Amino acid sequence: MSTKRRLLAVAVLLIVLAGAGSATAGVAQPGVVSEKPVAWTPNVLDGTVSAMAVVGGTVVVGGDFTQVADSAGGVRYKRRYLFAFELGSGRILDTGATVDGPVTALAPAPDGVGVFVAGRFAKVNGQPRTGLAEVNAVTGATVPGFAATAGKGQIRTLATAGSWLYIGGTFTQLGGLPRVALARVDAATGTTDAAFDLRLARRDRGLVKVEEVAVSADGARVAAVGAFDSAAGQKRAQLVVADAGAAPAVSGWSTDAYTGRCNTLYDSYLRGVDFAPDGTWIVVSATGGMSGPTRMCDSAARFDVAGGGNHQPVWVNRTGGNTLWSVAVTDAAVYVGGHMQWMDNPKGHKSKGPGAVERSGIAALDPATGAALPWNPSHSRGVGVGVLLTCPAGLLVGSDTDWIGGEYHGRIGLLPML
Repeated sequence: MSTKRRLLAVAVLLIVLAGAGSATAGVAQPGVVSEKPVAWTPNVLDGTVSAMAVVGGTVVVGGDFTQVADSAGGVRYKRRYLFAFELGSGRILDTGATVDGPVTALAPAPDGVGVFVAGRFAKVNGQPRTGLAEVNAVTGATVPGFAATAGKGQIRTLATAGSWLYIGGTFTQLGGLPRVALARVDAATGTTDAAFDLRLARRDRGLVKVEEVAVSADGARVAAVGAFDSAAGQKRAQLVVADAGAAPAVSGWSTDAYTGRCNTLYDSYLRGVDFAPDGTWIVVSATGGMSGPTRMCDSAARFDVAGGGNHQPVWVNRTGGNTLWSVAVTDAAVYVGGHMQWMDNPKGHKSKGPGAVERSGIAALDPATGAALPWNPSHSRGVGVGVLLTCPAGLLVGSDTDWIGGEYHGRIGLLPML
C-alpha cells in the first residue's frame, strides 16, 4: 500500500473510532459472560456504533448510523446518530433525542434518569447545543439545568463518577476556563471545576488529545490515555493517573512503558483504559502497527496503580500487529475488542506466532496473568469492536460489523451472564 493510501486509511479509522466506548469503572461480575449472544437486541443497519450507555432499564446507543431495525428485521426505523432500546426485550423506544451530527460518547447521569451525549453536532432537539448535552434517556427531552457545551475542538470520551462528569477530547477550553483535552464539570449544572486541571501538554506542540478517560468506582482516581507527554509539568507519556478528590492533582504514579513510538502515523497509540472494580489496577489497550516481544504496540497491559514512582506492567498480552480499540474490566475477565486475529502472540508480525491463539475481534484475558481465556465467541473484524460496556446483564458490544457468536447481530450484541 502506498504511503498516501496508508495515511488515508489511518485517518478514516481514527475518525470512525473517535470517542468509542466511554469508560466507567469495571463491574463486579461473578463470572465470564456467555459466548452466545441474546436474540433480542436490535440491529443497526449502517454506519458504526461508537458509544453505549445503560440508564436503568434503557440502553442508549450513539454513532454515525441512520437506520435501525427490530431484532427480527421486520420493522425499520429512521434513527440518525442516536437511539434507545429497552434492556431485556430490545424494544426500540419511539421517543428519543434528535441530534444533527454523529455521536462520539455517552455516559449515564448520576440521577439514573439522564444521559450525557457528546459528538459532532450543533443542535439537540432542534435547539443550539454545541457538542454536549444531557437528555432524558427514555423521552429524549433535553435536561435544561445542564448548561455545559463543548469548547473549541471535539469531545471524544465521557465518564461519570459521583457528582462529576469527566470530559476528554481535543478542546482547549470548557465553560469559559482554559482546559486542554481534559476537564470535569458538575454533573447537575455543567459548571467546569476550577480545581481540576491536569495541564496536559506535548513537547512538539502538536494537538493534545485524550482518547479515553476512566474513573475508579469510588471516584478517587481518574486515568486518561492519548496524545500527550506531560501532565502538570511532569513526564507522563500517553497515560496519566490522577487523584480525583476535593484537591485533585497528578499522582506520583507514572510509567515509561509508552515512551517509544510504534508508528510515525500515530500521535498516540493508546486507545482504551478501564479500572478494575476495586480500583487498584487498570488495563490499557493499544494500536500502533507491527508489534514484538519488547514493544507495547497492539497490546493490552495491566498496571497496578498503588504507590508512586515508575511502574512496569504486571502483564502484557500482544496481538502480533493488530489493533485493540477497547477494554472492559470485571472481576472475572478483562475483555478486549478490536480487529485482532490472535492473542498471546508476542512473536507474530501480522501473522500467527508460536503459542498464539485465534481470537477474532474480541477476547477475554485472565485478570491475574493476562493470558487469553478459553472464551471465544468470535466477532467479524471490520474496523473493529470499539465499544465494550459491562453491566449487570452482561457485556454489550458495539462495532461496525454484523456477526458475533456465529450469528447476525447488526453492530450491537449482548453477551449475557451465564
